[in-house]
Amino acid sequence: MINFLRKIFIKNYDDINDEKVRIAHGKLAAFIGIFSNFILFVIKMIIGILSFSVSIIGDSINNLSDMATSIATLIGFHIAGRPADKEHPYGHERIEYITGLIVSVFIIFIGGILGFTSILKIVNYKAEDIDYIITYISIGILCFAILMKVIQCICYRKIAKIINSVALKAAAVDSLNDCISTGTVLLGTVVILVLSLSNVSIPFSIDGILGVLVAIFVIVSGINLVREEINPLIGMPVSKDFVMQINDYIKSFDVVLGTHDIMCHMYGPTKCFMTIHVEVDSKLDIISVHEQIDEIETNVKEKFNVILTIHMDPVIIGNPEIDKIKEVVSSSLKKIDSNLCFHDLRLVKKNISTVIFDIVINFDFKYKNEELIKIIEEDLLKETSNKYVVIINYDYSFIEE
Repeated sequence: MINFLRKIFIKNYDDINDEKVRIAHGKLAAFIGIFSNFILFVIKMIIGILSFSVSIIGDSINNLSDMATSIATLIGFHIAGRPADKEHPYGHERIEYITGLIVSVFIIFIGGILGFTSILKIVNYKAEDIDYIITYISIGILCFAILMKVIQCICYRKIAKIINSVALKAAAVDSLNDCISTGTVLLGTVVILVLSLSNVSIPFSIDGILGVLVAIFVIVSGINLVREEINPLIGMPVSKDFVMQINDYIKSFDVVLGTHDIMCHMYGPTKCFMTIHVEVDSKLDIISVHEQIDEIETNVKEKFNVILTIHMDPVIIGNPEIDKIKEVVSSSLKKIDSNLCFHDLRLVKKNISTVIFDIVINFDFKYKNEELIKIIEEDLLKETSNKYVVIINYDYSFIEE
């Protein structure tokens, strides 16, 4: 069904890397939510009033809040589609994360209301006669509501997966929570009906007890979603697979000898700014190399939709002393940690020969700077019979591990 709707309402629907196509998917999901939640709100409110059921009326209000969050999602995707301006030079895509955060807070809020209402039902419970016709109709409507919410959840999940949307993932979780919430109301209604038909007196509120359990589940899921929405706003590492695709593509050019110091900044799900240092042969003509670097930046923009800035690092090739130093440093680092690698190695000869290079470490790297320098200096003296002073600059990886 989703593919059918995509084909009808979204032009070039397969081009999900296009910002306009992505926004159109988000708006389609929002319209599905608004339409389905409005229907559920109306029919539940009517049957809740007719049956004097506080739980069904509360469930209908839940659907009304879901409709409000769908409207918020629609507004969020609309704002996210705005072009960059003076106040927001990187665009507006991060508004989607804020929309997802709003949905998550709504989930916690609804969970709190459900819990409070359920506790009141337990405390103020009174056994009452039920209207069997209205009860049967209520059961049918609640079953229909669960089916609608399952379909809604599937729609949200599928579109969220297609465009990798945190806001729609939150909406899908909310729909699943609604299935559980409505299912609890349904279970309580069925149990009450069965016990009433059996002339069994009910000394406590079954619906209230189940409601408290569901409220706890809804609140916990909302808190987990809040964490997921906040992370991209604070700043998260970019997917390693995505970065490696770009890195491998850059290294496929003959002019590139190596790469390092990769930094990625995501200003929304599709807007990526990337910087990278590219090593080139110092003997090559700088004008020619610069033209090739410009070509790589343009190609990456067209192929991966990434705004790339390349810093060109000339390296000396074929110097026996430097090649030997590189060999020893590489061997020393591998003995410490097989994942350690270095870059930007240079030899400065003044009063004393100094080896300077950078290494990339993770945030739980245990070795102190003095310890690492001592190991490498000892290995260099042992392998080359020359004394070198070692200076190490540390870089942290900004890529997902």
